[in-house]
Amino acid sequence: MGVGTLLAFIFGLFLLYIVGMLLVIPIKMILKLIANGVIGGLLLLLFNLIGGFLGLSLAINPITAVTVGFLGIPGVILLLILQKVL
Repeated sequence: MGVGTLLAFIFGLFLLYIVGMLLVIPIKMILKLIANGVIGGLLLLLFNLIGGFLGLSLAINPITAVTVGFLGIPGVILLLILQKVL
């Protein structure tokens, strides 16, 4: 096993690591997006249960769920303002 073979092996492992990282990072982002969407959907459901007594409700769909999941309570306020304006 010569030096060239050893360097080629190390370079191949390095490339495998880079490709692996390029595949792992988008999966982490997708999982975070899904988690935020679920949390946002639950928050919208809770808001609709409580807001029903006051005559307030928001549609629960993927866009609004992700918006509320990322922004939290300000996301709910943003959606209420958009609903009143539009």
